[in-house]
Parts: sequence; structure tokens; C-alpha cells
Amino acid sequence: MTPFGEKLRDLRAERGISQKDMAKAIGVSAAYLSALEHGKRGQPTWDKLQRIIQYFNIIWDEAEELQRLAMISDPRITIDTGGLSPVVTELANLLAAKIREIDTDMAKSLIQKLKTLPEKRRR
Repeated sequence: MTPFGEKLRDLRAERGISQKDMAKAIGVSAAYLSALEHGKRGQPTWDKLQRIIQYFNIIWDEAEELQRLAMISDPRITIDTGGLSPVVTELANLLAAKIREIDTDMAKSLIQKLKTLPEKRRR
């Protein structure tokens, strides 16, 4: 499950809405919605994301949070280390190889550490 899928499922559960009813209302199949919630589909398109936001009638901060979650919820990412140092390439490869062994606490710790890195200016 992705962060976006988890939030989507929570929103539906809070409001007592079935996947079938929501899917019909936003113009997608229930199978698509299920795959989106379970992380078997990539990020929703901008149009579908806007339909979801409108369906739940959410605004401002909650809508921005849902958009942020969608952007970080691609279940199949590619990391391009071309032009980076060998040690960075090793890190990317180790992360890919060990990702299934990382538990929730370790993942949270790594996320916090990565969030403390300063933004690099692009030239």
C-alpha cells in the first residue's frame, strides 16, 4: 500500500463509502480504485486526483496533503544515479536490494534523516 492509497482508504472508511460507489461517482472502475489503494497502480492522473478531491469535498490543507501523498506514492520508482558518485550508486542499489527487509520504524528513521538534508540548488 502507498501513502496515497492508505489515505484514500481512510477517507472512504471515515465516510462509510464503498469502493464501488466511489468508483462510479468519479468515473473509474472499482478494480482501478482497489489497485490504487493497494499500491498496484501508479500515481493517479491530475484529473483523477482532482475528481477524488472534489468527491470528498476537501479543500486547502487537506487537498494539498492528498496531492503531496499522490506525488510520493509511485510504487515503482526508478533512481537515476548517472553522473553521481560510485558511493551514491551503491546506496541506491543497496536500498533497492534491501527494501523488503526495512521495517516501519527503520523506514521512518531513514525518512527523517533524508528530510534533514539541505535542498541542492539546480544550475
